[in-house]
Amino acid sequence: MNALLKPLPEMEPEAPVLRVEGLDICLPAGGDRALAVQGASFELLPGRTLCVVGESGSGKSMIANAIMGLLPRPHVAPVAGRILFEGTDLLTLTEAQMRELRGRRIGMVFQEPMTALNPVMRIGDQLAEVFDSHMTVPAAEKRGRIVAALADVGLPDPELLADSYPFRLSGGQRQRVMIACALLLEPHLLIADEPTTALDVTTQAQILTLMRELQQRKGTALLFITHDFGVVSEIADHVVVMQTGVAVESGPAHEVLMHPKHDYTRKLIAAIPQGRLREPSAATQEDFVLQVQDLRKTYVSGGGFFSKGRRVEAAKGIGFQLRRGETLGLVGESGSGKSTVGRCIVGLEPFDSGRILFKGKSLLSGAAMRRQTQGKVQMVFQDPYASLNPRHRIGPTLAAGPIAQGVPKAEAMARALELLRLVGLGPEAAERYPHEFSGGQRQRIGIARALALEPELLVADEPVSALDVSVQAQVLQLFAEVRERFKLAMVFITHDLRVAGEMCDHIAVMQRGAVVEYGPAAQVLTDPQHPYTRMLIEAVPRLTAEKETSR
Repeated sequence: MNALLKPLPEMEPEAPVLRVEGLDICLPAGGDRALAVQGASFELLPGRTLCVVGESGSGKSMIANAIMGLLPRPHVAPVAGRILFEGTDLLTLTEAQMRELRGRRIGMVFQEPMTALNPVMRIGDQLAEVFDSHMTVPAAEKRGRIVAALADVGLPDPELLADSYPFRLSGGQRQRVMIACALLLEPHLLIADEPTTALDVTTQAQILTLMRELQQRKGTALLFITHDFGVVSEIADHVVVMQTGVAVESGPAHEVLMHPKHDYTRKLIAAIPQGRLREPSAATQEDFVLQVQDLRKTYVSGGGFFSKGRRVEAAKGIGFQLRRGETLGLVGESGSGKSTVGRCIVGLEPFDSGRILFKGKSLLSGAAMRRQTQGKVQMVFQDPYASLNPRHRIGPTLAAGPIAQGVPKAEAMARALELLRLVGLGPEAAERYPHEFSGGQRQRIGIARALALEPELLVADEPVSALDVSVQAQVLQLFAEVRERFKLAMVFITHDLRVAGEMCDHIAVMQRGAVVEYGPAAQVLTDPQHPYTRMLIEAVPRLTAEKETSR
Protein backbone atom coordinates (compact mmCIF):
# COMPACT_ATOMS: atom_id res chain seq x y z
CA MET A 1 0.00 0.00 0.00
CA ASN A 2 1.21 3.50 -0.81
CA ALA A 3 2.62 5.03 2.37
CA LEU A 4 0.73 8.23 1.59
CA LEU A 5 -2.55 6.33 1.67
CA LYS A 6 -1.84 4.52 4.94
CA PRO A 7 -4.65 5.26 7.42
CA LEU A 8 -3.69 7.44 10.38
CA PRO A 9 -3.66 5.70 13.77
CA GLU A 10 -6.79 6.37 15.79
CA MET A 11 -6.36 8.90 18.59
CA GLU A 12 -7.28 7.53 21.96
CA PRO A 13 -10.10 9.54 23.52
CA GLU A 14 -9.14 11.60 26.55
CA ALA A 15 -10.03 10.01 29.86
CA PRO A 16 -12.36 12.20 31.91
CA VAL A 17 -10.94 13.80 35.04
CA LEU A 18 -14.34 13.44 36.69
CA ARG A 19 -17.22 11.08 36.00
CA VAL A 20 -20.42 11.12 38.08
CA GLU A 21 -22.66 8.07 37.58
CA GLY A 22 -26.21 7.75 38.91
CA LEU A 23 -25.55 9.83 42.03
CA ASP A 24 -28.31 9.95 44.67
CA ILE A 25 -27.93 12.13 47.79
CA CYS A 26 -30.45 11.71 50.60
CA LEU A 27 -32.00 14.44 52.77
CA PRO A 28 -33.07 14.16 56.43
CA ALA A 29 -36.55 12.84 57.09
CA GLY A 30 -39.25 15.51 57.01
CA GLY A 31 -37.77 17.52 54.14
CA ASP A 32 -39.69 18.62 51.07
CA ARG A 33 -38.24 15.63 49.18
CA ALA A 34 -36.38 12.43 50.01
CA LEU A 35 -33.39 13.02 47.69
CA ALA A 36 -31.46 16.26 47.24
CA VAL A 37 -29.93 14.80 44.06
CA GLN A 38 -31.39 11.94 42.06
CA GLY A 39 -29.61 9.99 39.33
CA ALA A 40 -27.08 12.70 38.42
CA SER A 41 -24.64 11.63 35.67
CA PHE A 42 -22.04 13.63 33.75
CA GLU A 43 -18.33 13.69 32.92
CA LEU A 44 -15.66 16.37 32.69
CA LEU A 45 -12.58 16.22 30.44
CA PRO A 46 -9.18 17.83 31.14
CA GLY A 47 -9.01 21.53 30.26
CA ARG A 48 -12.78 21.79 29.84
CA THR A 49 -15.47 23.66 31.74
CA LEU A 50 -18.75 22.04 32.80
CA CYS A 51 -21.40 24.38 34.20
CA VAL A 52 -24.06 22.96 36.53
CA VAL A 53 -27.00 25.37 36.43
CA GLY A 54 -30.16 25.65 38.52
CA GLU A 55 -32.02 27.63 41.14
CA SER A 56 -31.41 27.43 44.88
CA GLY A 57 -32.48 23.99 46.07
CA SER A 58 -31.79 22.30 42.74
CA GLY A 59 -28.99 20.18 44.24
CA LYS A 60 -26.03 21.66 42.33
CA SER A 61 -24.02 22.61 45.44
CA MET A 62 -24.83 19.21 46.96
CA ILE A 63 -23.00 17.57 44.05
CA ALA A 64 -19.96 19.81 44.61
CA ASN A 65 -19.88 19.03 48.33
CA ALA A 66 -20.26 15.31 47.63
CA ILE A 67 -17.23 15.42 45.32
CA MET A 68 -15.21 17.23 48.00
CA GLY A 69 -16.44 14.91 50.77
CA LEU A 70 -17.97 17.84 52.66
CA LEU A 71 -21.57 16.66 53.06
CA PRO A 72 -22.87 16.65 56.67
CA ARG A 73 -23.06 12.87 57.02
CA PRO A 74 -24.99 10.82 57.98
CA HIS A 75 -28.09 13.03 57.63
CA VAL A 76 -27.11 14.20 54.14
CA ALA A 77 -25.06 11.59 52.28
CA PRO A 78 -24.65 9.79 48.93
CA VAL A 79 -26.81 6.66 48.94
CA ALA A 80 -26.30 5.44 45.36
CA GLY A 81 -24.00 5.91 42.39
CA ARG A 82 -20.30 6.62 41.96
CA ILE A 83 -18.03 9.69 41.77
CA LEU A 84 -14.94 8.71 39.78
CA PHE A 85 -11.99 11.10 39.99
CA GLU A 86 -9.20 9.94 37.66
CA GLY A 87 -10.71 6.45 37.88
CA THR A 88 -10.98 6.29 41.69
CA ASP A 89 -14.41 6.22 43.31
CA LEU A 90 -14.29 9.04 45.87
CA LEU A 91 -17.23 7.56 47.77
CA THR A 92 -15.07 4.59 48.79
CA LEU A 93 -12.23 6.67 50.27
CA THR A 94 -11.63 7.32 53.95
CA GLU A 95 -11.61 10.83 55.39
CA ALA A 96 -7.80 10.72 55.62
CA GLN A 97 -7.56 9.82 51.92
CA MET A 98 -10.00 12.63 51.01
CA ARG A 99 -7.91 15.13 53.00
CA GLU A 100 -4.91 14.12 50.91
CA LEU A 101 -6.86 14.81 47.69
CA ARG A 102 -8.45 18.11 48.81
CA GLY A 103 -6.19 21.02 47.96
CA ARG A 104 -3.53 18.91 46.25
CA ARG A 105 -5.55 17.39 43.38
CA ILE A 106 -9.04 18.83 43.86
CA GLY A 107 -9.50 22.51 44.69
CA MET A 108 -12.66 24.44 45.54
CA VAL A 109 -13.65 28.11 45.42
CA PHE A 110 -16.61 28.87 47.68
CA GLN A 111 -19.43 31.35 47.06
CA GLU A 112 -18.69 33.64 50.02
CA PRO A 113 -14.94 34.10 50.47
CA MET A 114 -15.26 35.99 53.76
CA THR A 115 -16.76 32.91 55.44
CA ALA A 116 -14.03 30.69 53.95
CA LEU A 117 -11.16 32.92 55.11
CA ASN A 118 -10.07 33.18 58.75
CA PRO A 119 -10.64 36.86 59.69
CA VAL A 120 -7.80 36.89 62.28
CA MET A 121 -5.11 35.37 60.07
CA ARG A 122 -3.05 37.18 57.47
CA ILE A 123 -3.62 36.13 53.85
CA GLY A 124 -0.09 34.73 53.45
CA ASP A 125 -0.41 32.58 56.57
CA GLN A 126 -3.69 31.11 55.31
CA LEU A 127 -2.15 30.18 51.97
CA ALA A 128 0.87 28.73 53.79
CA GLU A 129 -1.45 26.25 55.53
CA VAL A 130 -2.15 24.65 52.13
CA PHE A 131 1.54 23.80 51.75
CA ASP A 132 1.89 22.72 55.38
CA SER A 133 -1.01 20.27 55.05
CA HIS A 134 0.47 18.44 52.06
CA MET A 135 4.24 18.90 51.86
CA THR A 136 7.36 20.30 53.47
CA VAL A 137 8.58 23.46 51.73
CA PRO A 138 11.39 25.77 52.91
CA ALA A 139 10.06 29.06 54.28
CA ALA A 140 11.66 31.24 51.59
CA GLU A 141 10.37 29.06 48.75
CA LYS A 142 6.92 28.92 50.35
CA ARG A 143 6.78 32.72 50.61
CA GLY A 144 7.88 33.09 46.98
CA ARG A 145 5.24 30.67 45.72
CA ILE A 146 2.51 32.41 47.76
CA VAL A 147 3.43 35.84 46.38
CA ALA A 148 3.61 34.37 42.85
CA ALA A 149 0.16 32.78 43.26
CA LEU A 150 -1.34 36.12 44.39
CA ALA A 151 0.30 37.87 41.43
CA ASP A 152 -0.98 35.10 39.15
CA VAL A 153 -4.60 36.01 39.94
CA GLY A 154 -4.02 39.69 39.21
CA LEU A 155 -3.87 41.06 42.75
CA PRO A 156 -1.99 44.36 43.17
CA ASP A 157 1.07 44.54 45.46
CA PRO A 158 1.07 40.81 46.31
CA GLU A 159 3.95 41.24 48.78
CA LEU A 160 1.94 43.72 50.84
CA LEU A 161 -1.33 41.88 50.35
CA ALA A 162 0.14 38.64 51.74
CA ASP A 163 0.59 40.46 55.05
CA SER A 164 -2.96 41.92 55.07
CA TYR A 165 -6.06 40.63 56.83
CA PRO A 166 -9.17 39.59 54.82
CA PHE A 167 -11.33 42.51 56.01
CA ARG A 168 -8.94 44.95 54.32
CA LEU A 169 -9.70 43.46 50.88
CA SER A 170 -12.69 44.08 48.62
CA GLY A 171 -15.09 41.27 47.73
CA GLY A 172 -13.45 40.76 44.35
CA GLN A 173 -9.97 40.69 45.89
CA ARG A 174 -11.05 38.12 48.51
CA GLN A 175 -12.47 35.94 45.76
CA ARG A 176 -9.16 36.17 43.89
CA VAL A 177 -7.37 35.08 47.09
CA MET A 178 -9.66 32.02 47.26
CA ILE A 179 -8.85 31.18 43.63
CA ALA A 180 -5.12 31.55 44.34
CA CYS A 181 -5.52 29.29 47.38
CA ALA A 182 -7.41 26.66 45.38
CA LEU A 183 -4.84 26.68 42.57
CA LEU A 184 -1.75 26.84 44.78
CA LEU A 185 -0.86 23.15 44.32
CA GLU A 186 -2.12 23.07 40.70
CA PRO A 187 -5.04 20.64 41.19
CA HIS A 188 -6.35 18.62 38.27
CA LEU A 189 -9.96 19.57 39.12
CA LEU A 190 -11.23 22.96 40.30
CA ILE A 191 -14.79 23.31 41.63
CA ALA A 192 -16.18 26.87 41.71
CA ASP A 193 -19.47 27.15 43.63
CA GLU A 194 -21.26 30.40 42.63
CA PRO A 195 -18.00 32.37 42.87
CA THR A 196 -19.38 35.50 41.16
CA THR A 197 -22.99 35.65 42.39
CA ALA A 198 -22.92 38.88 44.41
CA LEU A 199 -19.95 40.55 42.68
CA ASP A 200 -20.07 43.69 40.54
CA VAL A 201 -20.34 43.03 36.80
CA THR A 202 -16.82 44.37 36.24
CA THR A 203 -15.33 42.24 39.02
CA GLN A 204 -17.35 39.25 37.79
CA ALA A 205 -15.98 39.74 34.27
CA GLN A 206 -12.42 39.91 35.66
CA ILE A 207 -12.91 36.72 37.71
CA LEU A 208 -14.36 34.82 34.72
CA THR A 209 -11.51 35.98 32.46
CA LEU A 210 -9.00 35.03 35.14
CA MET A 211 -10.43 31.52 35.54
CA ARG A 212 -10.40 30.95 31.78
CA GLU A 213 -6.78 32.11 31.50
CA LEU A 214 -5.59 30.00 34.43
CA GLN A 215 -7.44 26.99 33.08
CA GLN A 216 -5.89 27.33 29.62
CA ARG A 217 -2.44 27.84 31.12
CA LYS A 218 -2.58 24.90 33.53
CA GLY A 219 -5.04 22.54 31.76
CA THR A 220 -7.28 22.33 34.82
CA ALA A 221 -10.76 20.80 34.51
CA LEU A 222 -13.34 23.28 35.86
CA LEU A 223 -16.71 22.40 37.41
CA PHE A 224 -18.54 25.74 37.62
CA ILE A 225 -21.79 26.02 39.58
CA THR A 226 -24.08 28.96 38.82
CA HIS A 227 -27.69 30.07 38.32
CA ASP A 228 -26.90 32.69 35.65
CA PHE A 229 -26.97 31.66 32.00
CA GLY A 230 -25.16 34.89 31.12
CA VAL A 231 -22.17 33.52 33.05
CA VAL A 232 -22.64 30.11 31.40
CA SER A 233 -22.38 31.76 27.98
CA GLU A 234 -19.06 33.33 28.95
CA ILE A 235 -17.28 30.26 30.32
CA ALA A 236 -18.95 26.88 29.62
CA ASP A 237 -18.06 24.08 27.20
CA HIS A 238 -20.86 21.80 28.45
CA VAL A 239 -23.92 22.43 30.61
CA VAL A 240 -26.03 20.34 32.99
CA VAL A 241 -29.35 21.92 34.05
CA MET A 242 -30.66 20.81 37.46
CA GLN A 243 -34.24 21.13 38.74
CA THR A 244 -35.22 19.89 42.22
CA GLY A 245 -32.36 17.39 42.23
CA VAL A 246 -32.81 16.00 38.72
CA ALA A 247 -30.72 16.80 35.63
CA VAL A 248 -33.44 17.84 33.16
CA GLU A 249 -31.12 18.81 30.30
CA SER A 250 -27.46 18.50 29.36
CA GLY A 251 -25.25 19.01 26.33
CA PRO A 252 -22.73 21.31 24.65
CA ALA A 253 -23.12 24.89 25.87
CA HIS A 254 -24.03 26.43 22.52
CA GLU A 255 -26.80 23.86 21.95
CA VAL A 256 -28.35 24.28 25.40
CA LEU A 257 -28.13 28.09 25.22
CA MET A 258 -29.42 28.55 21.70
CA HIS A 259 -31.78 25.57 21.39
CA PRO A 260 -33.01 24.65 24.88
CA LYS A 261 -35.28 21.62 24.88
CA HIS A 262 -36.71 21.64 28.42
CA ASP A 263 -39.27 24.19 29.62
CA TYR A 264 -37.26 24.80 32.81
CA THR A 265 -34.13 25.68 30.80
CA ARG A 266 -36.14 28.07 28.67
CA LYS A 267 -37.56 29.65 31.84
CA LEU A 268 -34.08 30.24 33.31
CA ILE A 269 -32.85 31.79 30.06
CA ALA A 270 -35.96 34.00 29.76
CA ALA A 271 -35.46 35.22 33.34
CA ILE A 272 -32.09 36.85 32.53
CA PRO A 273 -32.61 40.65 32.65
CA GLN A 274 -32.41 41.86 29.06
CA GLY A 275 -32.01 45.55 29.86
CA ARG A 276 -35.26 46.41 28.09
CA LEU A 277 -35.76 50.10 28.77
CA ARG A 278 -38.72 51.12 30.88
CA GLU A 279 -41.19 53.56 29.34
CA PRO A 280 -40.62 56.97 30.99
CA SER A 281 -43.28 57.88 33.56
CA ALA A 282 -45.46 60.92 33.10
CA ALA A 283 -44.66 63.23 36.02
CA THR A 284 -45.20 66.98 36.44
CA GLN A 285 -42.76 69.57 37.76
CA GLU A 286 -44.78 69.83 40.99
CA ASP A 287 -44.27 66.18 41.78
CA PHE A 288 -40.75 66.43 43.27
CA VAL A 289 -40.44 64.03 46.21
CA LEU A 290 -36.65 63.98 46.64
CA GLN A 291 -33.95 66.53 45.87
CA VAL A 292 -30.32 65.89 46.76
CA GLN A 293 -28.03 68.91 46.50
CA ASP A 294 -24.21 68.86 46.80
CA LEU A 295 -24.27 65.92 49.24
CA ARG A 296 -20.90 65.15 50.83
CA LYS A 297 -19.83 62.34 53.14
CA THR A 298 -16.29 61.39 54.21
CA TYR A 299 -15.28 58.41 56.34
CA VAL A 300 -12.17 58.71 58.52
CA SER A 301 -10.68 55.60 60.11
CA GLY A 302 -7.54 54.70 62.04
CA GLY A 303 -4.89 57.24 62.84
CA GLY A 304 -3.16 58.16 66.09
CA PHE A 305 -0.19 60.05 67.45
CA PHE A 306 2.25 58.65 64.90
CA SER A 307 0.01 57.62 61.99
CA LYS A 308 -2.32 59.44 59.69
CA GLY A 309 -5.96 58.34 59.52
CA ARG A 310 -7.43 56.96 56.31
CA ARG A 311 -9.94 59.24 54.57
CA VAL A 312 -12.49 57.93 52.08
CA GLU A 313 -14.72 60.40 50.25
CA ALA A 314 -17.85 58.27 49.78
CA ALA A 315 -19.96 61.13 48.41
CA LYS A 316 -18.48 64.11 46.58
CA GLY A 317 -21.05 66.77 45.74
CA ILE A 318 -23.86 64.36 44.79
CA GLY A 319 -26.94 65.95 43.23
CA PHE A 320 -30.13 64.60 41.63
CA GLN A 321 -33.91 64.91 41.90
CA LEU A 322 -36.80 62.48 41.81
CA ARG A 323 -40.51 62.92 41.12
CA ARG A 324 -43.49 60.97 42.37
CA GLY A 325 -43.86 57.67 40.49
CA GLU A 326 -40.29 57.80 39.11
CA THR A 327 -37.35 55.49 39.75
CA LEU A 328 -33.74 56.67 39.84
CA GLY A 329 -31.00 54.06 39.47
CA LEU A 330 -27.76 54.56 41.39
CA VAL A 331 -25.26 52.36 39.55
CA GLY A 332 -21.61 51.57 40.25
CA GLU A 333 -19.12 49.05 41.57
CA SER A 334 -18.59 48.21 45.24
CA GLY A 335 -16.92 51.17 46.90
CA SER A 336 -18.41 53.70 44.49
CA GLY A 337 -20.46 55.29 47.30
CA LYS A 338 -23.94 54.40 46.06
CA SER A 339 -25.01 52.59 49.25
CA THR A 340 -23.65 55.46 51.38
CA VAL A 341 -25.85 57.90 49.45
CA GLY A 342 -28.85 55.62 49.97
CA ARG A 343 -28.21 55.37 53.72
CA CYS A 344 -27.84 59.15 53.98
CA ILE A 345 -31.21 59.60 52.24
CA VAL A 346 -33.03 57.40 54.77
CA GLY A 347 -31.17 58.81 57.78
CA LEU A 348 -29.07 55.72 58.59
CA GLU A 349 -25.85 57.70 58.00
CA PRO A 350 -25.24 61.35 58.89
CA PHE A 351 -23.91 63.46 56.01
CA ASP A 352 -21.24 66.13 56.30
CA SER A 353 -22.70 68.87 54.11
CA GLY A 354 -25.21 69.54 51.36
CA ARG A 355 -28.99 69.24 51.49
CA ILE A 356 -31.58 66.49 51.21
CA LEU A 357 -35.10 67.81 50.54
CA PHE A 358 -38.16 65.58 50.98
CA LYS A 359 -41.28 67.09 49.35
CA GLY A 360 -39.57 70.49 49.39
CA LYS A 361 -38.62 70.37 53.08
CA SER A 362 -34.93 70.34 54.01
CA LEU A 363 -34.12 67.38 56.24
CA LEU A 364 -31.74 67.14 59.15
CA SER A 365 -28.85 64.65 59.12
CA GLY A 366 -28.90 61.14 60.56
CA ALA A 367 -31.38 59.97 63.22
CA ALA A 368 -33.12 63.39 63.35
CA MET A 369 -34.12 62.85 59.72
CA ARG A 370 -36.00 59.67 60.59
CA ARG A 371 -38.08 61.58 63.14
CA GLN A 372 -38.87 64.26 60.55
CA THR A 373 -40.03 61.87 57.83
CA GLN A 374 -42.20 59.75 60.21
CA GLY A 375 -41.76 56.56 58.25
CA LYS A 376 -42.52 58.07 54.84
CA VAL A 377 -38.99 57.22 53.65
CA GLN A 378 -38.22 53.49 53.84
CA MET A 379 -35.42 51.14 52.80
CA VAL A 380 -35.26 47.60 51.39
CA PHE A 381 -31.89 46.01 52.22
CA GLN A 382 -29.66 43.70 50.18
CA ASP A 383 -29.71 40.91 52.77
CA PRO A 384 -33.28 40.57 54.08
CA TYR A 385 -32.32 37.84 56.57
CA ALA A 386 -29.83 40.13 58.34
CA SER A 387 -32.47 42.88 58.57
CA LEU A 388 -35.19 40.64 60.08
CA ASN A 389 -35.20 39.63 63.75
CA PRO A 390 -34.85 35.81 63.72
CA ARG A 391 -36.81 35.54 67.00
CA HIS A 392 -39.89 37.45 65.81
CA ARG A 393 -42.69 36.03 63.70
CA ILE A 394 -43.34 37.80 60.41
CA GLY A 395 -46.80 39.19 61.31
CA PRO A 396 -45.62 41.12 64.41
CA THR A 397 -42.51 42.24 62.47
CA LEU A 398 -44.67 43.88 59.80
CA ALA A 399 -47.05 45.38 62.36
CA ALA A 400 -44.32 46.83 64.62
CA GLY A 401 -43.78 50.01 62.56
CA PRO A 402 -47.44 51.06 62.31
CA ILE A 403 -47.99 50.26 66.02
CA ALA A 404 -45.03 52.51 66.90
CA GLN A 405 -46.72 55.28 64.90
CA GLY A 406 -49.94 54.93 66.92
CA VAL A 407 -51.95 52.54 64.73
CA PRO A 408 -54.14 50.16 66.83
CA LYS A 409 -52.70 46.64 67.02
CA ALA A 410 -55.68 44.94 65.35
CA GLU A 411 -55.57 47.37 62.44
CA ALA A 412 -51.79 46.98 62.10
CA MET A 413 -52.07 43.16 62.01
CA ALA A 414 -54.85 43.37 59.41
CA ARG A 415 -52.63 45.61 57.28
CA ALA A 416 -49.75 43.11 57.71
CA LEU A 417 -51.90 40.28 56.31
CA GLU A 418 -52.97 42.49 53.39
CA LEU A 419 -49.33 43.32 52.62
CA LEU A 420 -48.37 39.64 52.69
CA ARG A 421 -51.06 38.96 50.10
CA LEU A 422 -49.82 41.90 48.04
CA VAL A 423 -46.28 40.48 47.86
CA GLY A 424 -47.48 37.00 46.95
CA LEU A 425 -47.41 35.29 50.36
CA GLY A 426 -50.42 33.79 52.12
CA PRO A 427 -51.73 34.85 55.55
CA GLU A 428 -50.14 31.73 57.09
CA ALA A 429 -46.74 33.40 56.54
CA ALA A 430 -47.55 35.79 59.42
CA GLU A 431 -47.05 32.94 61.93
CA ARG A 432 -43.70 31.79 60.60
CA TYR A 433 -40.13 32.86 61.40
CA PRO A 434 -37.61 34.33 58.91
CA HIS A 435 -35.53 31.14 58.68
CA GLU A 436 -38.56 29.26 57.33
CA PHE A 437 -38.53 31.25 54.08
CA SER A 438 -36.34 31.16 50.96
CA GLY A 439 -34.17 34.14 50.01
CA GLY A 440 -36.71 35.39 47.47
CA GLN A 441 -39.56 35.07 49.98
CA ARG A 442 -37.56 36.97 52.60
CA GLN A 443 -36.98 39.77 50.11
CA ARG A 444 -40.74 39.93 49.52
CA ILE A 445 -41.19 40.24 53.30
CA GLY A 446 -38.62 43.06 53.30
CA ILE A 447 -40.67 44.89 50.67
CA ALA A 448 -43.87 44.31 52.67
CA ARG A 449 -42.24 45.71 55.81
CA ALA A 450 -41.07 48.80 53.92
CA LEU A 451 -44.64 49.37 52.65
CA ALA A 452 -46.25 48.96 56.09
CA LEU A 453 -45.89 52.66 56.92
CA GLU A 454 -47.26 53.72 53.51
CA PRO A 455 -44.05 55.47 52.40
CA GLU A 456 -43.75 58.00 49.60
CA LEU A 457 -40.06 57.29 48.94
CA LEU A 458 -38.48 53.83 48.81
CA VAL A 459 -34.71 53.23 48.73
CA ALA A 460 -33.81 49.70 47.57
CA ASP A 461 -30.15 48.78 48.16
CA GLU A 462 -29.05 45.91 45.86
CA PRO A 463 -32.31 44.04 46.63
CA VAL A 464 -31.87 41.32 43.96
CA SER A 465 -28.08 40.94 43.58
CA ALA A 466 -27.85 37.60 45.44
CA LEU A 467 -31.08 36.04 44.12
CA ASP A 468 -31.50 33.38 41.43
CA VAL A 469 -32.35 34.91 38.05
CA SER A 470 -35.89 33.49 38.08
CA VAL A 471 -36.55 34.76 41.65
CA GLN A 472 -34.88 38.04 40.70
CA ALA A 473 -37.35 38.47 37.82
CA GLN A 474 -40.29 37.89 40.18
CA VAL A 475 -39.00 40.40 42.75
CA LEU A 476 -38.34 43.03 40.06
CA GLN A 477 -41.88 42.54 38.78
CA LEU A 478 -43.15 43.01 42.35
CA PHE A 479 -41.17 46.26 42.70
CA ALA A 480 -42.72 47.51 39.45
CA GLU A 481 -46.24 46.62 40.60
CA VAL A 482 -45.73 48.25 44.00
CA ARG A 483 -44.36 51.42 42.39
CA GLU A 484 -47.37 51.73 40.07
CA ARG A 485 -49.95 50.90 42.73
CA PHE A 486 -48.65 53.30 45.40
CA LYS A 487 -47.14 55.89 43.01
CA LEU A 488 -43.87 55.65 44.92
CA ALA A 489 -40.70 57.53 44.17
CA MET A 490 -37.89 54.98 44.26
CA VAL A 491 -34.08 55.08 44.48
CA PHE A 492 -32.89 51.72 43.14
CA ILE A 493 -29.25 50.92 43.97
CA THR A 494 -27.66 48.25 41.78
CA HIS A 495 -24.43 47.25 40.04
CA ASP A 496 -26.31 45.55 37.17
CA LEU A 497 -27.15 47.88 34.27
CA ARG A 498 -29.57 45.28 32.86
CA VAL A 499 -31.67 45.63 36.01
CA ALA A 500 -31.31 49.41 35.98
CA GLY A 501 -32.60 49.55 32.38
CA GLU A 502 -35.74 47.59 33.25
CA MET A 503 -36.51 49.43 36.49
CA CYS A 504 -35.37 53.06 36.17
CA ASP A 505 -36.44 56.29 34.48
CA HIS A 506 -33.11 58.01 35.19
CA ILE A 507 -29.67 56.62 36.00
CA ALA A 508 -26.81 58.16 37.97
CA VAL A 509 -23.51 56.31 37.46
CA MET A 510 -21.16 56.61 40.46
CA GLN A 511 -17.41 56.07 40.58
CA ARG A 512 -15.25 56.70 43.66
CA GLY A 513 -17.89 58.81 45.38
CA ALA A 514 -18.78 61.02 42.40
CA VAL A 515 -21.58 60.93 39.81
CA VAL A 516 -19.75 60.61 36.48
CA GLU A 517 -22.88 60.34 34.30
CA TYR A 518 -26.52 61.25 34.94
CA GLY A 519 -29.52 61.30 32.64
CA PRO A 520 -32.54 59.42 31.27
CA ALA A 521 -32.02 55.65 31.36
CA ALA A 522 -32.39 55.31 27.58
CA GLN A 523 -29.73 57.95 26.97
CA VAL A 524 -27.23 56.59 29.53
CA LEU A 525 -27.57 52.95 28.35
CA THR A 526 -27.74 53.47 24.59
CA ASP A 527 -25.37 56.42 24.23
CA PRO A 528 -23.01 56.42 27.26
CA GLN A 529 -20.70 59.41 27.38
CA HIS A 530 -18.27 58.42 30.14
CA PRO A 531 -15.65 55.65 29.68
CA TYR A 532 -16.59 54.16 33.07
CA THR A 533 -20.24 53.78 31.99
CA ARG A 534 -19.13 52.12 28.78
CA MET A 535 -16.92 49.75 30.79
CA LEU A 536 -19.85 48.75 33.03
CA ILE A 537 -22.06 48.08 30.00
CA GLU A 538 -19.39 46.00 28.24
CA ALA A 539 -18.81 43.92 31.39
CA VAL A 540 -22.41 42.63 31.53
CA PRO A 541 -22.48 38.89 30.65
CA ARG A 542 -24.70 38.18 27.65
CA LEU A 543 -25.91 35.16 25.77
CA THR A 544 -23.92 34.86 22.54
CA ALA A 545 -25.21 33.50 19.28
CA GLU A 546 -22.66 30.72 19.22
CA LYS A 547 -19.94 29.47 21.56
CA GLU A 548 -16.77 27.73 20.58
CA THR A 549 -17.07 24.03 21.27
CA SER A 550 -13.35 23.57 21.58
CA ARG A 551 -10.48 25.55 23.03
